[in-house]
Amino acid sequence: MNIKDYENGSFLKPLASVKYLFKKPHTLRYPKETKPVPDRYRGLHINDVDKCIGCGNCRDICPCAAITMADPSDIRPIEIDKKGANPVRPKIDYGRCSFCALCVEMCPTGSLKMSKDLIYTSPDADAFVWIPLEEQGREPGFTQSDEITPLMLEAEEMEELEPEVRLKSFEEIVHGFTEEQARKEAMRCLGCGICMQGCPAHMKIPEYIQAIFDGKHDESTKFMLEDNVLPGICGRICTHRCQDDCVYQYRGDPVHIMWLKRFATDQLETYKDVEIAKMPSSGKKVAIIGGGPSGLSAAYHLTTMGHSVTIFEQKQRAGGALATGIPMYRLPIYELDKEIGHIEDMGVEIKLNTQVGKDVQFEDLLRDYDAVYIGVGLSYGRSINLKGEEHPNVVQAIDFLREVKVEGRRDITKHVVVIGGGNVAMDVARTVARLQEIKYGSKDTTVQTASLEDWDIMPASQEEIDGALEEKVIFNPAWGPNQVIFNEDGSIKGLEVKKVKHVFDESGRFNPAFYEDQKKLLEGDYIIESVGQMYNFEFIPKEMLDKLEFTPRRKVMVDEYGETTLPGVFAGGDLVETSKGDAISAIANGHRAAIGIDRYLRDKK
Repeated sequence: MNIKDYENGSFLKPLASVKYLFKKPHTLRYPKETKPVPDRYRGLHINDVDKCIGCGNCRDICPCAAITMADPSDIRPIEIDKKGANPVRPKIDYGRCSFCALCVEMCPTGSLKMSKDLIYTSPDADAFVWIPLEEQGREPGFTQSDEITPLMLEAEEMEELEPEVRLKSFEEIVHGFTEEQARKEAMRCLGCGICMQGCPAHMKIPEYIQAIFDGKHDESTKFMLEDNVLPGICGRICTHRCQDDCVYQYRGDPVHIMWLKRFATDQLETYKDVEIAKMPSSGKKVAIIGGGPSGLSAAYHLTTMGHSVTIFEQKQRAGGALATGIPMYRLPIYELDKEIGHIEDMGVEIKLNTQVGKDVQFEDLLRDYDAVYIGVGLSYGRSINLKGEEHPNVVQAIDFLREVKVEGRRDITKHVVVIGGGNVAMDVARTVARLQEIKYGSKDTTVQTASLEDWDIMPASQEEIDGALEEKVIFNPAWGPNQVIFNEDGSIKGLEVKKVKHVFDESGRFNPAFYEDQKKLLEGDYIIESVGQMYNFEFIPKEMLDKLEFTPRRKVMVDEYGETTLPGVFAGGDLVETSKGDAISAIANGHRAAIGIDRYLRDKK
């Protein structure tokens, strides 16, 4: 009101409303009529709790702190059948919610939506906090856009050698991230930690990825070394189950966790400047038989716990299959030397060319050390009793790969058949393809595989299968070996195979069956068997071996901390059930056994 209103006598105008004081009010009741609601209306939430994985990204993004994660089991049971899923679901406080829908936009699985319903009444204030369910009957409104999203769905791709180039040498195929690429890829991580459940070592993945984004490579590597003593190696050859669990698997490309690990460790020439906590000396001594991933892991962690550790390694280089089996194009020797060098710098003694049972006796280790860890791995090829396999040109994969990587073998025939469909068989086939290209160029050569498994159950990783196909490896899935066929002069003509009916029987047991009337010849003059490996316990005296108990799958039986039925004797790596046949599983159960050994030593009088 201004001065002119007063000058015109209008200051009495507000009193005009008094005439309505005694009139009966007219109430407009809603809804008097149904009005259309926009399709993108942001009302109360809806959540498909079976599709939700409990990652908590909705909680983390909420600017109003209106979301917590809660157990919905008292409302309705949920089935956790997805990799990495947590048994919690978002709980919304509508006293805080601003209906901005950021939670919906950031939901990786698309389970969270907003309805067209915004009306809810209750005299109880606590009733405005609940776990939304899909079956609450609300009509869906705002959902994720397929075109515009705050999620960074596309992964950074690294430069790698083209097939025709990489076949000419054993140079690493993947070149690694640049600094810019690594930071962009690290920025994609939502920090939910779902990936940690898939990692056998339960590495602190969100923490080390954040450190990469911050450019703190020492700090990133420190986080890695707390759970994984061989991070640079795993950054190259890991089976990366963490990536398989990444929340982006539901929408977009999983974060390249493995390649980020490689990037951070590649920035450090050594790990000497990484601060590693180490306890004072305990005065206890531990002997470790076998310098593979599990033995190296156990040795490293035991050393940080203050114990004196000696590894007895039969070969001329520690590392187990990392040193002798995995081809150079996947794992160069210099990376192995770097990480084993760090373990030695921490104080672990490695005695190479020392065979337990020959150069030193097992019973002497039990006497001279306070605990013994067995991590010999599956270091011998498994024979399939193939008719004709006694021929010198029928060899085991593990021996062939060792000859190429360690002994520098470069001779190979023009036509090779590989028996097997696992990752080792892929290593063999791809190694053969390189040797053939180096020796014969692009002339008439073939390398083909025969596996019991068809494409859908082939045990090799998809990346290895794709790489082999790019390098012109010929696959014969669902064809099992029958016998070696010879020429009249005694040379090998090829491998006769027969069609597989099934690999597993109705109870799920490995029990292959074949069509005996469906056979064919895979021509080749050199055959490499890659159907698995086995261990050798000849170094353990019989009276002690008889005290070791084994699982039905002939794995060494151990408790939750890796102790066998021989007191003071622990085991890990591929010898135990927790192994999945990969380096990260061996590293994880080596770490777990180190914890068990430490407990045993500190309780020991």
